[in-house]
Amino acid sequence: MKTIWIYLLILAIGINLIGCSDKIEAAPPYELVRKLQPLTTEKIAEVAPPSTIVELGKNLQKYAPQVEILSPKGDRVFKENQVSVKLQVKNLPIFKDPQLQIGPHLHLIIDNEPERSIYDLDKPVILENLAPGTHTIRVFAVRPWNESFKNEGAYAQTTFHVLTKTRDNNPDPSQPLLTYNSPSGTDGAEPILLDFYLTNAPLHLVAKEDPDFKDWRIRVTINDESFIVDRWQAIYLKGFSKGNNWLQLEFIDEDGNNIDNVFNNTVRLITYDPKQK
Repeated sequence: MKTIWIYLLILAIGINLIGCSDKIEAAPPYELVRKLQPLTTEKIAEVAPPSTIVELGKNLQKYAPQVEILSPKGDRVFKENQVSVKLQVKNLPIFKDPQLQIGPHLHLIIDNEPERSIYDLDKPVILENLAPGTHTIRVFAVRPWNESFKNEGAYAQTTFHVLTKTRDNNPDPSQPLLTYNSPSGTDGAEPILLDFYLTNAPLHLVAKEDPDFKDWRIRVTINDESFIVDRWQAIYLKGFSKGNNWLQLEFIDEDGNNIDNVFNNTVRLITYDPKQK
């Protein structure tokens, strides 16, 4: 399996530059969010995914990764500010090709910090210098180009405490939760992947059948320009400014009101550097 993936990834890099129940279901992959009218602002425009991504994505459709946080257990109180995290994944090979330095992996987020890429599950992830109080770990499976898997079970989270419990970083498990995934850091090529993970968000069908139920939306703001996303899927965008760009994702209802929960309003600063290989 690894040999096949390495061949496909080498071929991809040679062809294209790429920017690196009642619950919601992910939209079909690799479709424009609005087929007839793609998302656009004055500067930002949604475009079709790179053809290489589409081809590589077909090889991963058979996987439905199941992610589990073995430790720490939920609600545990630690007497020191260093915590060991042990993860487990089923139904997805996790590895990093030594030549290309990419492969299927996990993203681990402590509280609402930028993600950490995890390729080795044989050794624990050590979280150091944690502030006293409550912390939450979110972990989900991602493809080699950092797009999250959106099947049931591809995401896990746990909340623990250092020395004592506080109200910070403690999402309500009964309420919808937004997890920012991509973009992050520096991108060297457009289109740039916009991706997020949703939990506890009900199907749009429920809102249509129940007039008292408020449907959900994601408001995306990039450098002061905003648009609304109403489907859970990866989006590819062009029109970023060279240098620093800021992005904000907000979980809102159909009336534009914020859906309150920790982490449901996240801002990231990214760098677009087309000179970077």
